[in-house]
Amino acid sequence: MTTVVIIAVVVLVAAAAFLLVRGRRTGGPGLRRRFGPEYERTVARHDGDTRAAEHELSERVKLHGSLSEQPLAPGARETYVRRWAEVQEKFIDSPRDAVVEADALLARLAHDRGFPDGGGFEEQTAALSVHHAEEVDGYRRVHTAVRGQGGTEEMRKALVESRALFDVLLADAPDERARTDRADRTETKGSATA
Repeated sequence: MTTVVIIAVVVLVAAAAFLLVRGRRTGGPGLRRRFGPEYERTVARHDGDTRAAEHELSERVKLHGSLSEQPLAPGARETYVRRWAEVQEKFIDSPRDAVVEADALLARLAHDRGFPDGGGFEEQTAALSVHHAEEVDGYRRVHTAVRGQGGTEEMRKALVESRALFDVLLADAPDERARTDRADRTETKGSATA
């Protein structure tokens, strides 16, 4: 009887270990769920080679997955909100300058929240994609617009899309993100870039 209990316990422990290891697997559906549109973008960049794309995304998780976002310094939130409003206002008279400022503002905010910037834009967006995969593409679009690709409408769309990353980086917690989003929509209702 004791032998049967011991065998049963060993089988249960082995099954639990198998499920635990399998649950930690970083490839396939887990990466697709985690990265969403970033997964598809990476696969396309690798010409449809999902194995290469998943390897890249897994490496991003290894490098940046343990990154802990830092809180903003006191008063920084208000400064960032004010500066973003200035960027939006500037867009009316000088779209290119506004997009340049938005790109720099997002880079600075990401840095202040603890994302790396030492290796440049690609390293920073790789780290951001691990934690904010749904929002990082707007930042890429703004960065591309700064390089002179696209007209005023493309710059406007890039600025609008980059606002999502700005909002999530500005918030310290998910419930704050929702409050910030609602407050900003109320303030910018009717704005050309809202």
